[in-house]
Amino acid sequence: MFLRHRRLARKLIAGRFELALDRPLVMGVVNITPDSFSDGGRFLGVQEAITQERRLAEDGADLIDIGGESTRPGAAPVSEDEELRRVIPVLERISDLCVSVDTRRPRVMQEALKAGASMINDVDALSAPGAIELVAKAGCAVCLMHKKGEPATMQRDPHYDDVVLEVKRFLNQRVEAARNAGIAAERIVVDPGFGFGKTAQHNLTLLRHLSELSALPILVGLSRKSTLGKITGRPVGERLAGSLAMALLALQAGATILRVHDVKETRDVIAVWEASR
Repeated sequence: MFLRHRRLARKLIAGRFELALDRPLVMGVVNITPDSFSDGGRFLGVQEAITQERRLAEDGADLIDIGGESTRPGAAPVSEDEELRRVIPVLERISDLCVSVDTRRPRVMQEALKAGASMINDVDALSAPGAIELVAKAGCAVCLMHKKGEPATMQRDPHYDDVVLEVKRFLNQRVEAARNAGIAAERIVVDPGFGFGKTAQHNLTLLRHLSELSALPILVGLSRKSTLGKITGRPVGERLAGSLAMALLALQAGATILRVHDVKETRDVIAVWEASR
């Protein structure tokens, strides 16, 4: 049943963009923050961020994901005004691309969509008051993510009785809420939330059972994450090989979109994987 539903999902509608789903998509990530775990501080300036986003697009990114608030484990929230100050000037100059904005605040969502965003990537799965109605009216795509706890504390001994069942149940509930609000299935992507209130073992278990989590397109974000550090012992700047291995495992498990820092190298992984099939 799952495979039949997945074959019916031929495209992702993201505002004026229609992205075919007959091949894996790559989402290039740029954090416009001083404290993100991998690229924090590197692209805080407007021109630095724009240059990196254009480079990722040239490297083959189908979507560009930008965010002005770090949600890494232990991160403190920033003000709404500061998040807008970081994101909007950048977004206004790259809106010719298919841009996803990583935010959980309805006001930021609204301003981002006005500035040309085509997708909202929400770690809170549109649970904030007014968020689901705003996105329903906008015509953009949306990524609904599972997260247990808040960024500041979510990695303090997270516990699940059955991580696969609990994540699947949560995603199904949020998809149902989105559909009931009028968001078409062709506009929805789900994300298991690797590293968001989960141990390395939880992440690996979810990866093995990825195809069971949803009939909708699944976005996977494992690039450079701490699970790779635990497995390999490598610091964040030395996790390219591990990230590419995770990308391949995610493709084999049924991922539709890979959210990555290293677009060109991930494209090579996809090319080899597709040739092998």
